[in-house]
Amino acid sequence: IVYFFSLSSFILRPGLPAAAATAAIMFWKFDLNNTSHIDQLLDREGVTLRELMEEEDVLQECKAQNRKLLLFLSKDHCMQELVTLITEEPPADLEEKTRFKFPNIACELLTSDVALINDKLGGDESLLEKLYHFLEQEPPLNPLLASFFSKTIGNLIARKTDQVISFLRKKHNFISLVLNHIDASAMMDLLLRLISCVEPAPLRMEVLNWLNEERLIQRLTELMHTGRDEERQSNASQTLCDIIRLSRDQANQLSEVTEPDPLLAVLESQENVAELLKNMFEGERTEASVVNGTQVLLTLLESRRSGLEGLMDLYSQGCERSYTVNSSILCAIEPHLKDFQQLLLNPPTRSAILTTVGVLEQPLGSARLHVARLVASLLQTCDLSICQEICRLNTMDLLLDLFFKYSWNNFLHLQVELCVASILNHSAHADLQNPGLQNHEERPATGTGSQAEEGTPGQNSTSDPLFQHCRLVQRILDAWEENDKNQAEGGRRRGNMGHLTRIANTVVQNLEKGLAHSQMNDLIKELPEDCRGRWESFVGETLRETNRRNTVDLVRKVSTHNLHSSSEDDDMESPFPNDLSIQQAFSDYQIQQMTANFVDQFGFNDEEFSEHDENINAAFDRIAEINFNIDADDHSANAAAFEACCKERIQQFDDCEEEEDIWDEKEINYATQIKSRSRYSTWMICLRKYNLLGSVTGAWEGSPGQKAPLVASDSSSSGGSDSEEDPGEHKTVEHFAKK
Repeated sequence: IVYFFSLSSFILRPGLPAAAATAAIMFWKFDLNNTSHIDQLLDREGVTLRELMEEEDVLQECKAQNRKLLLFLSKDHCMQELVTLITEEPPADLEEKTRFKFPNIACELLTSDVALINDKLGGDESLLEKLYHFLEQEPPLNPLLASFFSKTIGNLIARKTDQVISFLRKKHNFISLVLNHIDASAMMDLLLRLISCVEPAPLRMEVLNWLNEERLIQRLTELMHTGRDEERQSNASQTLCDIIRLSRDQANQLSEVTEPDPLLAVLESQENVAELLKNMFEGERTEASVVNGTQVLLTLLESRRSGLEGLMDLYSQGCERSYTVNSSILCAIEPHLKDFQQLLLNPPTRSAILTTVGVLEQPLGSARLHVARLVASLLQTCDLSICQEICRLNTMDLLLDLFFKYSWNNFLHLQVELCVASILNHSAHADLQNPGLQNHEERPATGTGSQAEEGTPGQNSTSDPLFQHCRLVQRILDAWEENDKNQAEGGRRRGNMGHLTRIANTVVQNLEKGLAHSQMNDLIKELPEDCRGRWESFVGETLRETNRRNTVDLVRKVSTHNLHSSSEDDDMESPFPNDLSIQQAFSDYQIQQMTANFVDQFGFNDEEFSEHDENINAAFDRIAEINFNIDADDHSANAAAFEACCKERIQQFDDCEEEEDIWDEKEINYATQIKSRSRYSTWMICLRKYNLLGSVTGAWEGSPGQKAPLVASDSSSSGGSDSEEDPGEHKTVEHFAKK
């Protein structure tokens, strides 16, 4: 009764907004504060588990620690039925959309993270045996039931660690059964939970040693053999990659762990990597085995510092920030570089595919793309022996051939660009430009055959395979001229021109201030005279103009030109002094930071919070650097043309004399709305045309007596504070510029 009258008085209160009253009525009508029917069912004699599972709020009540419900669910017959639901196939005659309804609810109840259910399930060995029996079925497992099983066991591993680990270690065939069903991705998740969810650290190390004794890594590596099922290969590869990342992350986070991770040690050992490569190339070389095996190698070669920041550092610093890679990994890969070379020459057969640019008779394929990724990662390690072997095999020559052949595959273009950048950036460190690059007498090559048989370039002391044998400069020039000719004939711009521009800029950057710029300039001087002249003309004119067009920093343009814009046909001088600064400016624009780092804002930096008075603009420290200065005394033709558009009367954004009731019903005049939008669009077109959009953020003229939201870029939301200005006077371009 009290609730009824309180709600009634609230609804009938004068001045209550209609929406608030409607919400209150809906709350009253639908009785959103009602109690659950679960308690009523539990009070009834003979209630069954299925009846409770039919209730929509059974999961909410379980997680809300409903005592009656938990006591009922933890009964022996209920727990047995719940486990049966998630481990046995439901009857096939049920409707498909409801067939797995109860197994799904049973899994959610068992994994609701309620202590009473966890204790019952983890402490009753008969229930654990019933769960374990699911693994003893013949493959393939039902993928949905496998996910229910994996989720339930995974929850027990995290919550009842001692009991479950002790139970599983008694089962000598546990790892064998899990790997027997590795084609189900849920089994992969179960293995990862064993590695990552066990606490504390000493118990986790016991589990890792147990898994190592069971030869988990070696068994997963065996599944990578070319003769295995592709689904098993894929899941085994993904499991190995996840184990590598998890082990490295936990080694960095858990400072108290002094004993090395045994699984990671096996993964990084030369013997295991060699076995992986043997399984990849033994027998018929399939694309699946090459791709899955290469993914593991790429993960082993990953930097401990991943993400975009690591990629940008790598691209800009070259060998100065090399990967932390175990030398045993590189020693195992080096003898098989010739096998990867053969994959570039003779990839697994693929049928023709139809693309948006026509039929591709011989697609690049995932195998060759992954080989390109592997070569890029190997070059980024800055290992001299690896770089020597790659150059001896002329791998870069093949990759450049593919770069220009598959002009629309940007995945490949990025990898080739990274390869070129790595060679140019660390050429001084690795001494790639001395005769030792082609002379393997100091360190015998693992490949067979003489250098002449391999087609290695001559023994010139200043020769470099990237410039001499691969003819990088000539290729850039020829490809650019061919693209210009194709576009002049009405064709489209080729898809690799963006990456080709970046490669050319990388060459120019290293020629100007790279670590080996003197050696590289000597190489340019050794080019044929006609080629050298074409290159100088290309760098001074074509590349410079391309970089100017690519520099789209509008703020810098406004600050530089002060609204002196010109038509598209005008010859605008570049605001940057040389090609290197153009490239750097464009890169800075792409990664510019206008506010403080998110981590600094979210991480509660003590200095920012303790010195508010002195550092009130810390969160927007970069915005103050943007220059929006506008010359108010501009009398150019564009300004005059814009002033002609300002002859209409524009009212200020004045406050209304009376506060408008937003709940009042109004008649909507669509004609007025359309007219207003049309006039607004006209203003925006004029502003864009004359580059004055930065001066005026909006212009609109409504019907007499209504607000006209004309707001300058630095004004407040209430424009009526400028009382000294006549709302009806004509506003010229000088007025807008000053605002």
